[in-house]
Amino acid sequence: MADKSEWQGNSGETWAAQWRRTDRSFTRLTERLLERTREFTFNDVLDVGCGAGELSMAIARGRPDVTVTGVDVSPQLVEAARERGGHLGNLRFVLCDAAEWSGDGDSAPDMLVSRHGVMFFDDPPAAFANLARQAQPGASLMFSCFREVPQNPFFTEILRLLPQRPEPGDPTAPGPFAFADEDRVVPILRTGGWDHVAFEKFDFPMIAGAGENAVDEAVTYFSLIGPAARVAAEMDDAARQRFLDRVRDLCERNCREGIVALPAAAWIVSAKKAP
Repeated sequence: MADKSEWQGNSGETWAAQWRRTDRSFTRLTERLLERTREFTFNDVLDVGCGAGELSMAIARGRPDVTVTGVDVSPQLVEAARERGGHLGNLRFVLCDAAEWSGDGDSAPDMLVSRHGVMFFDDPPAAFANLARQAQPGASLMFSCFREVPQNPFFTEILRLLPQRPEPGDPTAPGPFAFADEDRVVPILRTGGWDHVAFEKFDFPMIAGAGENAVDEAVTYFSLIGPAARVAAEMDDAARQRFLDRVRDLCERNCREGIVALPAAAWIVSAKKAP
């Protein structure tokens, strides 16, 4: 699973090159996050771990009267986001670790959002404490993160196709599932200066491929950026081909109306800056 150094290196490079595929995979989740933003009144948004900028751009387009700042640790992703969002005058992207971010004299955010970007902090309580310090009094926080691995067939169905499944690591280590346990997340946020913590379960189809060649697209997705991509890349040619054949079969069985998707399970977490 990618940590900060990986996002600054190989993982960041791959996700930046494949942003169309990754954004498509989160389509339904992005729509839900945007829907949830309508519950809040805000003027200055910080998108934490903005990646290639999809959520930042969607908010900036929909609310041209607000200022949106996206921050990410990956130079490649920030470059991709700047190229994509350069036409929006109310949007900027900053290469920075959100755990260390400051507004540099600009207005403080009154809304902090993230689409699966907060689970990679080395020290989560300290990171959220820094964000609270930079935010306006009464600021709102809303982010998405994966729930537990068994609830996410998008991961489990691919991993079970490997000849040998990777050993499970520390579930609290920085990575996609670090915030799966709500009982762990609540004290992290409260220690970091956030209260009124609430959780919404959101199940969605995570899209691996779409269009006329949806199955081919999905196989490519899982070979490049899916949950088993790193393991598959280290296989010899014959073993890798056998694995990809199994992936193709799975994708064919999960292709409906030109879309290959597998179930995913997320939390959408909201909180308020403590007085």
